[in-house]
Amino acid sequence: MTRSVLGTAVVLLGVLAMTAGAQRRRNNGYYAQALGGPNDFYVPPEYHGNPPYDGRFTFARIKYRGFEHWSGREGPGWSHDYPDAEENFTKIMRDITVMHPFVQEGPIVGSAIVALDDPALFKYPVSYMSEPGGWNPNEKELAGLRSYLLKGGFIIFDDFRENWDGYFDWTHLRQVFSLMLPKAHWVQLTGNEPIFDSFFKIDLKAAVSRTSAYGTEPPTYWGIYEDNDPRKRLMVIANVDNDIGESWQWSGSGFVPIAAANETYKLGVNYIIYALTH
Repeated sequence: MTRSVLGTAVVLLGVLAMTAGAQRRRNNGYYAQALGGPNDFYVPPEYHGNPPYDGRFTFARIKYRGFEHWSGREGPGWSHDYPDAEENFTKIMRDITVMHPFVQEGPIVGSAIVALDDPALFKYPVSYMSEPGGWNPNEKELAGLRSYLLKGGFIIFDDFRENWDGYFDWTHLRQVFSLMLPKAHWVQLTGNEPIFDSFFKIDLKAAVSRTSAYGTEPPTYWGIYEDNDPRKRLMVIANVDNDIGESWQWSGSGFVPIAAANETYKLGVNYIIYALTH
């Protein structure tokens, strides 16, 4: 009964989730800084620093060096949908759970932006990376993520495809992990795992970013378990051929169907609840 009520709440909130942030995004994104070198970090025009750490859940977006997967107004791949996606999503988390996540403080909106070799990463038990196909980590960043995962961290990879316009981002992600955790095995998730029933009962067929497949194939979900043991903690989840961040960003605009956006919100809520309870 509780889930039914909360499901209705998500439908209503999905309609209201378009914020001033989404309007800001369309207005100034194309005037971001010029491209830099492969070791430089892009700074989104709407970034005003990270929220002061106070123990609350804070959405952590992972940045990577360079300007791969550049998309005009949205910058390189890791900053796509920032900050509207996390602003809308954290409002959903605030309104339908007992959590009190960071949403906004002055000009700081939605999330912290963290590098993988930054010790501050360990303040955030859940992290999110958009467009991992543009991620080319160095040794320190690989070591940082490895340590983060083995000490209890959870990371979500989103907004990437396989064999799309000459990019093989899913292959690239697996190659990176083979360097970082060579014994780790990716497992395709069926929808029956605990993460898909941690708050809402998720229908994976409904949790797509648009009316048709985002990539060349319908979305699939892949994970890595601690010690490769499905009875243990899921450390990593990859939304292959899907882009739930884009659904969050545009959920109130009509660009993404409301029903689809609601399902991707549910998926994100489940990821957070699962990670914080495992």
